[in-house]
Amino acid sequence: MKKLVKLMVLFTIVPAFFLSSCKKSEEEANEFLTLKTYMVDNGMDLGSIITNADGAKFVMAAKEGTELTGKYVIDIRTAEKFAEGHIDGAHNVAFGDILTAAAAADAAGQAPVIVCYTGQTACYATSLLRLAGYSNAQALKWGMSGWSDETDSWTGNIADIAKDNSNWSYDAAPALAAYASPLVVTGEADGAAMLQARIEAVIAEGFKGVASADVLATPGNYFINNFFSETDYAAFGHIAGAQRISPLSLSNVENLDPDATICTYCYTGQTSAVITAYLRVLGYDAVSLKFGMNSMYNSNEAWASNQWGGDSNSKHFELVK
Repeated sequence: MKKLVKLMVLFTIVPAFFLSSCKKSEEEANEFLTLKTYMVDNGMDLGSIITNADGAKFVMAAKEGTELTGKYVIDIRTAEKFAEGHIDGAHNVAFGDILTAAAAADAAGQAPVIVCYTGQTACYATSLLRLAGYSNAQALKWGMSGWSDETDSWTGNIADIAKDNSNWSYDAAPALAAYASPLVVTGEADGAAMLQARIEAVIAEGFKGVASADVLATPGNYFINNFFSETDYAAFGHIAGAQRISPLSLSNVENLDPDATICTYCYTGQTSAVITAYLRVLGYDAVSLKFGMNSMYNSNEAWASNQWGGDSNSKHFELVK
């Protein structure tokens, strides 16, 4: 009987020991602090990705149709959609090949402009390119939807599902908490190599987005960050329980829960795409709420800008077919 008890104790202790050892080894291998320090020391905080040293934002608008003259246009849509109509001189490139395309733009002495259907995946790509050293990379605002009504993917995605929804709130933002660091393990020896490895890994994963209807239905499944001003957070309302960590930077990422799925949302899904790509490089399980506020409460009276169908619509610029 004593032997049986000893065996039972042994079988209980040994797995616990190994699990504890594995967790300790994993924590010791965490490269997050090295990566973060490298990014801080090299001017790669989120603010410098959103707006570069020359004052150029990650996104550019096409108001006259001539803004892309002299730019290296990288169209990441499918070959089929590209053939149906694209910007004159654009290069059709798979999302996974954006680093190679950006290098080609650099060799040609031209600034890369990424184009997609709605601007969201392009902004995601631009965030990664700026982190990779292509600080002059930009995305075309609203994507091909803004360029021509013939390639409009935006209009069918605006909605008012938040109106009168029980998970839509006008409460004050919750108090912020501090969390541990996310796990980053690349096996590289220095910050520069770690960053490159993480950028390549995030590109290989592809764009990470989530439908607003899913988040609004089950907000408890996400750590939600509303990237609005304090005024708009209150005026528009927000998803119940949404934090408001804005501006977000490397100095306050500890306010994000590394064990949760971080869902960022903005007005159009374009800024949130930049933030999501950035956070994924840092090791967070991050997703961007697709089409932003426009997909949840397009008719909201608080709009001042970036309302699809309001101050923003498709243009009628030339397409090459």
